[in-house]
Amino acid sequence: MSENKIWYKKGLRDGIPIALGYFAVAFTLGIVAKKAGLSAFEAGLASALTNASAGGYAGFTLIAAGASYLEVAVTELIVNARYLLMSCALSQKLDPNTSLLHRILVAFDVTDEIFGISVSVTGTLNPFYNYGAMTTAIPGWALGTVFGVITGNILPASLVSALSVGLYGMFLAIIIPPAKKNKVIAGLILISMALSLAFAKLPYLSDISSGIRVIILTVAISLAAAVLFPVKEDGYES
Repeated sequence: MSENKIWYKKGLRDGIPIALGYFAVAFTLGIVAKKAGLSAFEAGLASALTNASAGGYAGFTLIAAGASYLEVAVTELIVNARYLLMSCALSQKLDPNTSLLHRILVAFDVTDEIFGISVSVTGTLNPFYNYGAMTTAIPGWALGTVFGVITGNILPASLVSALSVGLYGMFLAIIIPPAKKNKVIAGLILISMALSLAFAKLPYLSDISSGIRVIILTVAISLAAAVLFPVKEDGYES
């Protein structure tokens, strides 16, 4: 028990900067949730259970567009599919005797940042390290979203619209660095933007619901990239 307590406290400490970052990003998600018509409680609960920037943005956008439950579910599955791979990687760091309950609880909050600090732990991963990180990270994400909604209800509509641009800035910060290093990624980003515009403006294609459009484009572009530009094993390791 004492060892678990030590790992829990270490997770709490390492999760603080993650929580601060989550709060800032989730604030802009709250603005999007407010524009989708969600209350502060609904948006906060959604963020606490989803805990993903791209997934949260996709979900709130689909809700605003009136998408069906099936469209939202499939979109979330595709957008967050990378967490399946991260969970598989973390499962290899857990002790083989780790119970199924601990594995499920750890898998509940596998995010990019928590995965990063967990996979860098030397030796076997103690689940209580993840619990400590989750204890600070999840409230940071949920509270950021709640404050975003509350602020959106108070501020003028013009200022709310300006603040909502912050989320797009976050996505630009994510895609620009790898695009500078890899021409394939840069090309795929441009193709994605062009196809998204085409689906939104061209006859017949624009009649497809936003949820189905996201699903089609994500699967098609990802599959084409995997087939045409496979990542070699040595390049991946480097």
